[in-house]
Amino acid sequence: MTSACTKKQTMQQPGTITKAEFGVMPDSTKVDIYTLVNHSGITMKVTNYGGIITSLMVPDNKGVAADIVLGYDSLKGYLAETPFFGALIGRYGNRIAKGKFTLDGKEYTLALNDGPNHLHGGVKGFDKVVWDAEEFKTDSAVGIKLHRLSKDGEEGYPGNLDVTVTYTLKDDNSLTFDYSATTDKATPVNLTQHTYFNLAGGGDNKSHEVMIAAAKYNVVDSTLIPTGELRDVKGTPFDFTTAKPIGKDLVAAGGKPIGYDHNFILDTKGIKDVAVRVVEPTSGRIMEVYTDQPGVQFYTGNFLDGTITGKSGKVYQQYSGFCLETQHFPDSPNQAAFPTTILKPGDKYHTTTIYKFAVK
Repeated sequence: MTSACTKKQTMQQPGTITKAEFGVMPDSTKVDIYTLVNHSGITMKVTNYGGIITSLMVPDNKGVAADIVLGYDSLKGYLAETPFFGALIGRYGNRIAKGKFTLDGKEYTLALNDGPNHLHGGVKGFDKVVWDAEEFKTDSAVGIKLHRLSKDGEEGYPGNLDVTVTYTLKDDNSLTFDYSATTDKATPVNLTQHTYFNLAGGGDNKSHEVMIAAAKYNVVDSTLIPTGELRDVKGTPFDFTTAKPIGKDLVAAGGKPIGYDHNFILDTKGIKDVAVRVVEPTSGRIMEVYTDQPGVQFYTGNFLDGTITGKSGKVYQQYSGFCLETQHFPDSPNQAAFPTTILKPGDKYHTTTIYKFAVK
């Protein structure tokens, strides 16, 4: 039987990108949504509000497409409090301890929007603003280029940060994120993408089989700030060097709430190496992650608690989705031993991450 979602997906013209109105902000700013369709059966919807991926229709091993990302049917859901569904994250993805850092002898204070810490750029980070958007198309890809100027002092960060992020959906079923930025004053920058995936199209994520090419991970305190220790994964619940179901060691991973919400230190040597591989055994869907970043935050939807009703009336329970946020390490501005995240005037920030989809 073909689902309604599948019917709608197959009606789209392949190799196209179309634009429609998604809604209006409280200040009357118009918000658009773009539908990108490749020649291989994938349809993605992305809005210029927060660079949010609202839908990603991917075929299974029987050729039936399902929406494999969590989110809402309308702009209204994203304007309410949301756990960063599908969003572009900045200026700093992940946490900064106590919302403070010192740079060039000056202390900067950021919003505390995650208990005692600063999270994902603050109260109004890159996920909660309307970006300038430009669509494009090539012989083998469709995409959208997002641009904005984050002004000096925005959410407490120094410097005017000029940011461009490009999403490219290719006919080889890869989705590439290119992040670029320049600044006129030294500032921390750590951009990432926060889509929640469920390759089965519904249910919990515990049967998804995950491989992460990482021999070490960041140990964190009770508020999820790294202690500074890089611990070997061998012999721990954090060992994903060989693929295993998410649910296998989920309880043993601990945490409050229980689950994974940790940065893994990648052993990959660049964008050509597989950093993460996820297989959903029933649908046969496969997702591979390639990145030039030193880490990836593996988050298993621990904080979802059944209070959110998303697309098509789905209630998002704990472990309804997982995130793979490619990044520099959490709290790097306060930890000198970590790779630096400081962008200086005259330098250019540029990183690339690719999500590639296939079927088994």
